[in-house]
Amino acid sequence: MNINLAFAKKAVPLAAVVMMSACQTADIYTADTFDQYKTSHETVAVVPFLVTIDQKNVPEGSDLEALQSAEKEEGVVFQRQLYSQFLKRYSKGEYTVKFQDVDETNVLLRRAGMTDDEIENFTKAEIGAALGVDAVISGTIKRDKPMSTGAAVASAFLLGFGGATNSVNVNMTVHDAESGGLLWSYDHEFKGGLGSSAEGVSKELLKASSKKFPYKKEK
Repeated sequence: MNINLAFAKKAVPLAAVVMMSACQTADIYTADTFDQYKTSHETVAVVPFLVTIDQKNVPEGSDLEALQSAEKEEGVVFQRQLYSQFLKRYSKGEYTVKFQDVDETNVLLRRAGMTDDEIENFTKAEIGAALGVDAVISGTIKRDKPMSTGAAVASAFLLGFGGATNSVNVNMTVHDAESGGLLWSYDHEFKGGLGSSAEGVSKELLKASSKKFPYKKEK
């Protein structure tokens, strides 16, 4: 079943999305020196996440090139959704840092040659220098199936994935932009329906990590 990419742009409607539910695991790491960085950090950038869709679940005869395209697109979609969620919380005065506009982030990444295909080949210090920020939020997403909102994935392709459960593991990290050192890491696993969306995952991730997010203002 090869995918017609023109047809693939007709994504499954958001109304049909089944949101993520039930945290399975959560592992948190915070560097002992984080408080030293927190006082000086002012601006943080969110870069595209690296998405991996488990190929063992791919229907026989599927277009793997389209699947890879879906992975890249999901990484950018999730970046934008996570930035949006951060912005909403920032507007409520929840954080000690501000977030670089995601469009500016992506333009600066392209200018530096750090495209979706290449960004993983650069260090966090190199990425931070290109963006001119104090810290970089990045991460990985591993999932059993594509999300329904990916323009690179047709409805027929989605329906070819068997089973009702879509396991999603998200790792979100914060690196100091100057040194490239890891300051914070959060691993979270969800179980959800086939149509689990980037918006749903980003909301659940911030909800789950809100009390532990290192730039959260102390009450």
